[in-house]
Amino acid sequence: MPRYKLIIEYDGTPFSGWQIQDNAPTVQGALEAAVMAICGEQVRVHGSGRTDAGVHALGQVAHCDIKKPFPPGRLRDGLNAHLRPHPIGVLSAEIVADDFEARFSAKKRHYRYRITNARANLALDIKRSWRIPRHLDTDTMHIAAQRLLGKHDFTTFRDTECQAKSPEKTLDQLDVVRDGDAVSILTSARSFLHSQVRSMVGSLVWVGEGRWSADDLAAALAARNRAACGPVAPPEGLYLVRVEY
Repeated sequence: MPRYKLIIEYDGTPFSGWQIQDNAPTVQGALEAAVMAICGEQVRVHGSGRTDAGVHALGQVAHCDIKKPFPPGRLRDGLNAHLRPHPIGVLSAEIVADDFEARFSAKKRHYRYRITNARANLALDIKRSWRIPRHLDTDTMHIAAQRLLGKHDFTTFRDTECQAKSPEKTLDQLDVVRDGDAVSILTSARSFLHSQVRSMVGSLVWVGEGRWSADDLAAALAARNRAACGPVAPPEGLYLVRVEY
């Protein structure tokens, strides 16, 4: 039975996240329905991570085992045909080793959070960026962000319903980059806690607005207390960019 690796992009706006649910549309559910349509099998499509409702992906990775062998290009095209009109695109499909796991084989995950720092209302980027009309000091945000790098207990930036066994994670990158009104927060790690990226982004915005200093951000991390976190950034600005193996 061949194992297929899929690279997928999607607009998370109409979905209640990646993970399949009984009474809500999900990315995983749409993909599994597409597999069923082309091969008649009830197949579990395993993702590299469970993006939340409204979160987007440019390079989500998934794997599935299908009894009927398909040329990878034909599988990709067949899935895309049956995924319409969902805003999901299977960018590629390839046959991989039987021990490949989209989630557990991953060595690093890369996320981007988009902020539009402008007075004007969003037009083309509605539900795809977080509009903040107040000026953000992105240089100060970037300097403060470096205080979160390395291995820490990230309880402060962890959702209260997070199911991870440990709050300790090693953050490899957290950069704040401005290009005109467009602000990108780029982060990478082997894995993240539930809502960790959005929690860090919201707290960095407080730094950019002058409500917090870099020391305040570091103190929030050291508190290891969810109540010490700043606001949680909305999901629409977050993108899973790619996964390394």
